[in-house]
Amino acid sequence: MKMKKIPLRRCIGCGETKPKKELIRIVYNKLGEISVDLTGKAHGRGAYICNNKNCFEEIKKSKALNRAFQSAVPQDIYEKLIKEIDDCEY
Repeated sequence: MKMKKIPLRRCIGCGETKPKKELIRIVYNKLGEISVDLTGKAHGRGAYICNNKNCFEEIKKSKALNRAFQSAVPQDIYEKLIKEIDDCEY
């Protein structure tokens, strides 16, 4: 039986490579809009973050999302991210 390839992505907070489904995706689309993509299928450039508060604090402090998208990230995106992380943590 052939093993299915698991897509891996790197967290912009800690730099660890993990399976795509374990990470939260933030998308920058052609219209310049930035949003949290829970489906993982939205069109645009994606950046990934681990589902924990340490990585969130790191990307907020270092402005890693601003660098990833070469654009200023609105505060409401950070609020959506922390809400999603709080909802998913056990």
